Amino acid sequence: MARGSRADLVLLRHGPTDWNAEGRIQGRSDRPLSREGRARVRDWRIPPAFQAYDWATSPLRRARETAALLGHEDAEVVPELIETDWGQWEGERLTELRARLGESMVANEARGLDFRPPGGESPRDLQTRLAPWLDRVATAKRPCIAVAHKGVIRALYALATGWELRGQPPDKLRPDCAHAFRLSSDGRLAVARLNLTLLP
Repeated sequence: MARGSRADLVLLRHGPTDWNAEGRIQGRSDRPLSREGRARVRDWRIPPAFQAYDWATSPLRRARETAALLGHEDAEVVPELIETDWGQWEGERLTELRARLGESMVANEARGLDFRPPGGESPRDLQTRLAPWLDRVATAKRPCIAVAHKGVIRALYALATGWELRGQPPDKLRPDCAHAFRLSSDGRLAVARLNLTLLP
């Protein structure tokens, strides 16, 4: 972080799983980290500015394993941080869904924050689910690192920037990175700094 900058909330995506490598939608499916994923997380280094932060994690195994490998087996398990519910599409590949569903998939994805898989939840639903947790973090006034998921991080990034998840995001959220946000007293997010590398 630049000198004088402030981060109240830092988001990390969990390490890779076998389904990540296969391009499958995981959602709530409780996949563990792959051997390669565990090796990658062991190489991560948390920036010194974040060493004293509280830690939180999604309840899913891949996130809890990531926190543990980073030395935080005691991270608070936060139900709101669970990945997006992809309903009937969990285990599928997006490329295959797009080929199979054609224009209906194009129209669904064009809905942005209101995109919804059958039997699942939308990114807007996810933002609503996360709001009480943001309020709790803001009220505690203690900076926090959260190990979460791509869908969660994108939803919070959209909340901070006003991006409606249509087209490409204003910023590319890179792997093996931390994303730092400022959090106001009423739980509103603003970007502090994105793509802080975790690799030495």
